[in-house]
Amino acid sequence: MEINISFDEGLEGCLDAGWLKAIAENILTAQKISNNIEIGLLITSQQKIQQLNKAYRGKDMLTDVLAFTMFSEFGNIAEADFTPPPDGVKHLGEVIISYPQAIIQAGEHHHSIKREVAILTIHGILHLLGYNHIKDKEAKEMETEEAKILGIINGEIE
Repeated sequence: MEINISFDEGLEGCLDAGWLKAIAENILTAQKISNNIEIGLLITSQQKIQQLNKAYRGKDMLTDVLAFTMFSEFGNIAEADFTPPPDGVKHLGEVIISYPQAIIQAGEHHHSIKREVAILTIHGILHLLGYNHIKDKEAKEMETEEAKILGIINGEIE
């Protein structure tokens, strides 16, 4: 798996890149995604995520996580649905997390910042894999997957 971890200026060192990579790998493994994939994970500011939310979703507001998938179709993406690119690596997309928003939400939920970042990473990667929460049935399915994965990685969060 190729998981590219990036931090916007001023956020370097706020989280361990190796830990983030391990969390993302465990999420993908739990979803039975092969090793021949690539995703990006960016830790950013509230200002940057609001700018991206406005530019790409038309919503001029803060959010905690954005996911930009390389696939235009909705619905869960099965392994067989991937068309192999010329380099043989399946490029899933990028997850962008607002670190300041993760700090706020961790306080609101009375758990660690690492736990909140892990929850947001799970949510973002599931979006890359085609999960959605627009309809009630889809939301329930996504929540079930999030809880399952959180249970699997729980030991690496604290």
